[in-house]
Amino acid sequence: MNERTRRQGGIILGPSVLGRSAKFADTIFPLRSVVVLETMANLGLLYYLFLIGLEMDVAVVKRTGRKAVLIAISGMFLPFLIGVSFAFMLHSSTEYVKLGTFILFLGMVLAVTAFPVLARVLADLKLINTEIGRIALSSALVNDVCAWVLLGFGIALAENDDTSLASLWVILASVAFVVFCFCVVKPLISWVVRTTPEGESVNELYVCLILSAVMLAGFITDAIGMNSVLGSFVLGLIIPHGTLGITLIERLEDFVSGLMMPLFFTMSGLKTDIFAINGAWTWVCLLTVIVLASIGKIAGTLLVSLYYKMPFYEGLTLGLLMNTKGLVEMIVLNVGRDQKVLDTESFSIMVVAALVMTSIISPIVMTIYKPSRRYAPYKRRTMQRTKQEGEFRILVCVHTPRNVPTMINLLEASYPNRRSPILVCVLHLVELTGRNSSMLIVHNTGKNDGIGGGNGSRSQAQSDHIVNAFENFQQHAGFVSVDPLTAVSPYSTIHEDICSVAEDKRVAFIIVPFHKQQTVDGGMESTNPAYRAINQNVMAAAPCSVGILVDRGLGGAGRMAAVTPGTHHVAVLFFGGADDREALAYGWRMSEHPGINLTVMRFLCGRSTTEATVAGERNIQSGLGMLSRPTETDRERDLDEDYINQFRARTMMDSSISYSESVVNHGEETVAAIRSIDAIHDLFIVGRGQGLESPLTAGLTDWSECPELGPIGDLLASSDFASTYSVLVVQQYIGVETHGGWAGGQPESPPMASAQPAVFQPQP
Repeated sequence: MNERTRRQGGIILGPSVLGRSAKFADTIFPLRSVVVLETMANLGLLYYLFLIGLEMDVAVVKRTGRKAVLIAISGMFLPFLIGVSFAFMLHSSTEYVKLGTFILFLGMVLAVTAFPVLARVLADLKLINTEIGRIALSSALVNDVCAWVLLGFGIALAENDDTSLASLWVILASVAFVVFCFCVVKPLISWVVRTTPEGESVNELYVCLILSAVMLAGFITDAIGMNSVLGSFVLGLIIPHGTLGITLIERLEDFVSGLMMPLFFTMSGLKTDIFAINGAWTWVCLLTVIVLASIGKIAGTLLVSLYYKMPFYEGLTLGLLMNTKGLVEMIVLNVGRDQKVLDTESFSIMVVAALVMTSIISPIVMTIYKPSRRYAPYKRRTMQRTKQEGEFRILVCVHTPRNVPTMINLLEASYPNRRSPILVCVLHLVELTGRNSSMLIVHNTGKNDGIGGGNGSRSQAQSDHIVNAFENFQQHAGFVSVDPLTAVSPYSTIHEDICSVAEDKRVAFIIVPFHKQQTVDGGMESTNPAYRAINQNVMAAAPCSVGILVDRGLGGAGRMAAVTPGTHHVAVLFFGGADDREALAYGWRMSEHPGINLTVMRFLCGRSTTEATVAGERNIQSGLGMLSRPTETDRERDLDEDYINQFRARTMMDSSISYSESVVNHGEETVAAIRSIDAIHDLFIVGRGQGLESPLTAGLTDWSECPELGPIGDLLASSDFASTYSVLVVQQYIGVETHGGWAGGQPESPPMASAQPAVFQPQP
């Protein structure tokens, strides 16, 4: 449940809707329980602000470019001025408050941009990994920092409205508190982290002390005259990222976000009374402030965007995105109401304005921002069509660190070398949930795009582990460039991110892990049913060839980079068709590795089966008057023959490659022939066989559990078959410009790569 939904639920429970019934209000929220609920809500807010500080990386603000800073400042300036004008109109009803304090609070509410809400909106709109998404997140982060500073000043003025000297004391004391936290408390916490042995959890005593310190920090800032939330937020900022941060987030986030924070939004909703907005003039003011504040933020953002020569519609979209509202303005409004800076009418007006401004963002952005694919078209979408002296690009999708070892071994077996380097795009797939820690990883853009910095979340810890493993592979393998990325999206639509990255990076092959993993007893168990749907969606929408890797420990404990010839054995089962040709192309590339033996086993139909099939096809053609035209099956058969002949002609002198043919008549003989293959093989590569009906696999599809693997792939991946090898099921991309991966009907060379290794260039 996101913040907007919680806010709407609170308003519904409040006097604006259900709470207008006195019986409902007295029954559900009696006066004696409201005090308890508000205390729990404030306590939840205290720990929620601690989590936000814990997950926010101050170093990211330092790395933010000038463009994002200018967009953030310009996007705050005009709405703040509009808030000043609006404050003059409403101040007549709150004359017991100084005009300056009233202006500061209203200006903050209109000027702030909610970073967590914006991150979720960008993820829903599939913009989080785009250039405009990165600029928006960076600007929102700077905006959030400015908002917290202004909030501190606002609270100091609101709680000490009598004298300017008291306000100055509060500000100076707060600065001293922040300095004490960074200079004294932070080194102590860093010492705790250093004394914790690597790989072990933090001592429970230290965790309890830090959680108690959250309330102590809130008490100190409240005693100073500042609101308690500022103390907990600062304490969260000084916690170093790593094991301690992960432990604190895992202990707190689900409880605080799932139970405590809904109480805060409920209490805010109980204070919101839409019917307190009386008169047509007040409603006109409400509509005016919504429109003018939105236009002001759009105008300020658009001017800076045009200055940096961004397209007009992108600047307009960026301005709309910067209008998202969230928790910060709700805190400002609640503090303002508690300190009597805002009355019920002003409070309700601003709550409704913030809710409306956030609600209309997504529909408007979806309407006006329809970016055309800016990617230049590329032809090498298959391994067959990859040039012999061209760069070979692979997109590797990873769910958990468990997928990494076999993926790396497979990449190593692909034989990166000086004339055929490999660019590996590593995409860590993270499910979009209600957890802020999952969302905040998108802004931690250290040296890697979309992954870096570390925010203390479990997802970030996994990302760091995955990236470190692939970067270590890059350093030791040679002629390999690694480009790590993270996709944060609902599993139902994450395949769109995978396909978008594949086209953006112009890869020829996508590798995704199978949704089942091997158990200790050799069986296969499902890890997450959603993974299977992701694989099916990727196969249906991919802009290039796709491979599903069934992981059974490729290469064992050793690595595939062995230099001793004949160390590992790979088998390609060839039945015919575009997918099998693509599988053979990949196996052909692997065969050049000095440590790999390649076995290609071609399955042919027996004479009786072939004659029956041909006779049946001719009867159908003659009935349709098509006897003189070659069939699709004939063309596929010719392509298979040409490619096999080319493969045999180029590899006949290679002792590490063996080729054999097996004549079978039906599915049972096919299974028997596969079972007869030597058990020393580490990897089987097979084509999916999409759209291919062959008597060689007749009957195998009747009991198939995973149709996305095809009949042969499903057979090899089943638990009742041999379980000593991994399986790679390949589906070839067939575009309108090619047929089965061939250009102009001429066979391509085996997949190779360019003469110079690609250099990793992190995206801005």
